Amino acid sequence: MNSPSTQFPHSVIPRPEHSISRASISPNALKVLYRLKEAGYQAFLVGGAVRDLLLGLRPKDFDVATDALPEDVRRLFRNCRLIGRRFRLAHVHFGSEIIEVATFRAAAAPEREDLPDDAADGAPEEAAEGAPEGDDESGDYIEPVRVEPVRTEPVHGADSEHRAFDVTGRILRDNMYGSIEEDVWRRDFAANGLYYNIADLSIWDFVDGVSDVKARRLKLIGDPETRYREDPVRMLRAVRFAAKLGFTIDADTEAPIRKLGYLLDGVPPARLFDEVLKLFLSGYGARSFELLQKYGLFEHLFPLSAAAFELPPYAYAREMLERGLKNTDARVVADKPVTPTFLFAILLWSAVLRELNERAAGPAPDLALLMQACDAVLKAQQSRISIPRRFAVPMRELLMLQPRFTRRSGVKALNLLQHPRFRAAYDFLLLRAEVGVADTELAEWWTRIQVLPQEERVALVQARPQEPPLPSDGAAPPPGRRRRRRRRGGASRG
Repeated sequence: MNSPSTQFPHSVIPRPEHSISRASISPNALKVLYRLKEAGYQAFLVGGAVRDLLLGLRPKDFDVATDALPEDVRRLFRNCRLIGRRFRLAHVHFGSEIIEVATFRAAAAPEREDLPDDAADGAPEEAAEGAPEGDDESGDYIEPVRVEPVRTEPVHGADSEHRAFDVTGRILRDNMYGSIEEDVWRRDFAANGLYYNIADLSIWDFVDGVSDVKARRLKLIGDPETRYREDPVRMLRAVRFAAKLGFTIDADTEAPIRKLGYLLDGVPPARLFDEVLKLFLSGYGARSFELLQKYGLFEHLFPLSAAAFELPPYAYAREMLERGLKNTDARVVADKPVTPTFLFAILLWSAVLRELNERAAGPAPDLALLMQACDAVLKAQQSRISIPRRFAVPMRELLMLQPRFTRRSGVKALNLLQHPRFRAAYDFLLLRAEVGVADTELAEWWTRIQVLPQEERVALVQARPQEPPLPSDGAAPPPGRRRRRRRRGGASRG
């Protein structure tokens, strides 16, 4: 990337010339900023919070940058915990709100959210059942680890003992502290590289970021190809910010994306799982999907699904995915719960269908083959995106329920209404009906029966003619320990 000595003019925008008011900043973030200032340290609100405040949006997170070392921050706040070993950060806790405090880093250190998967310790698979907690600059939650209060002096300049890259140029390790002038160069986009100074309420702009915010433009700081090679996830972040904020991607920032998309194949699958949730479960999933396809990135996240979309028998699954993402976006906007289970069901459905048809010998594949197809696709997908078992298993159950909707007579039809995955599976059925691959009358029947009293439900299913059982219905028990056969005849053991 560009050297930190090759800087834009340092611009200080005084309070009368910008729109950020302290009334819009979290009171807890202000407490942190002012305590750092009173202790003699520099203290700045940074990143997406500054950008969103300039746009008139309410930030979800308020991150702070300072020249105080993590141990210094912990001495100032009793409610502070240090996290990470290679990338030490301070989390100041105020009930459910966490203010993340980062020490200025030397140039080229990855942004907090851009840290490689092996950069911190104890990260869980996923912190929530629905949309990911935290916003753009907060990063993923990392289990706090105990760190002894050892004073570490800031280090300036390159030092191979502190910084390491892989053969593609991706940053693997960086533990160097620096100055604010250097810190700005480890930010990704100029719109995210702004610093709100609590000392005089001014904005420090080293990279012409205010102009980009006003123009609603995303422009990488430094050479785009080098920055993408340092951390390929920045390509996904470009898509995510463009979708979320309605920004355009600068031509130079946009140009290398399609050529470098293959670099995502080397990103740890657990990290890509987190990125996929942010792309698709934050209220702008449909637009994110559109941009991922535009730049050729979707095929690197979901290669089996992308390949199936190009085949006529499964092309409808793309429309089904688009409709499902729009429905999910609407639920997020309405503050209704969303779940990765349903998301991965619509993302992988085309791949499951293709796998199923390759296994099936006839027009009515049995449930055992459907289960095998689900398992095969999930196993292959894990090499790209690590889907935790608590989402993968319910996703398989959701898809396994689809053939059961065709049975509307007998006690099994009523039992289906009590299945824990019924609601998600029913929503999936509605999507299939919307794109014309499931019977509309079937979807309407299951919609109607849900609102009927129990006695009317029973009468409805009893009035239908008896239907043949599904192939292998109930004949595919879950794998487990084989039951031991009892001996006959009572022969004595000799």
